[in-house]
Amino acid sequence: MRLVWLLVRRDLRQAWISAGLWLPVAFLLLVASLYPFAVGPDARLLARTGGGMLWIAALLASLLPVDRLIAPDAQAGVLDQMAARGIGEEMIVLARLVAHWIGFGPPLMLAALPAAALLKLDSAMLVRLEIGLLIGTPALAALGLLVATLTAGLRSSGALAGLLALPLAVPLLIFGAGTLGDGSGAALKFLAAASLLLVAITPFAGGAALRAGRE
Repeated sequence: MRLVWLLVRRDLRQAWISAGLWLPVAFLLLVASLYPFAVGPDARLLARTGGGMLWIAALLASLLPVDRLIAPDAQAGVLDQMAARGIGEEMIVLARLVAHWIGFGPPLMLAALPAAALLKLDSAMLVRLEIGLLIGTPALAALGLLVATLTAGLRSSGALAGLLALPLAVPLLIFGAGTLGDGSGAALKFLAAASLLLVAITPFAGGAALRAGRE
C-alpha cells in the first residue's frame, strides 16, 4: 500500500507541475459561464437543464488529461523500468487511478458550487448533483484511464481515447443526470453499481492492456 501512495504522490506532483489539476476546473467553469448565453437568461430553463449540462461538462473534463495518463510514461520507458523493478502493472494502474480521481474529482465538486450559482440551481438540486459527482467521478476516472491504457501505443491516442470513452460513458451520463430528478434513488443506485464495477475492473483490465502493449 505504501508503494501505491508513493506512485500517487509522484503522479499528483507531475499533474501539478503541468497544470493538469486546474484544467478540469477551468473547463467546467467556462462551460457553466457560457451556457446561459446559449440558452438565454430564463432562470427556470437554466435550473431545469443546468444539472444535466454540468454532468456532460464533468464527463468531458475527465477526458482532458487522458493523453497524459499513460502514453508519456510508456514512450519514455518509465513503465518498463517499473516492471523491471517488480512493480506490477495492476499496481501502476491502481495508483494512476487514485491520482487521476484526486486530481479532478474533488476539484470538480468544488467548482460545481459556483457553476450551480451561475445556472440558478437550487440547494436541493445542488446536493443531489454533489452526491452524484461524488459517486460518479471515480467511474469517469476509471473509464478515462482504461481507454488510456488501451490506446497508449497508438498515434493520436488522446483523440482516439476520447472517441472510445464517450460511447462507453453514456450509461454513467444517463444515471448521473437521472439522480437530479429521481426521488426514489434508483438512478443513484445504478450509478453506484456502475462506478463500483468500473473501479474494480480497471486495474486488472488496464494492467493486462499494458502487458499486451509491451509485448
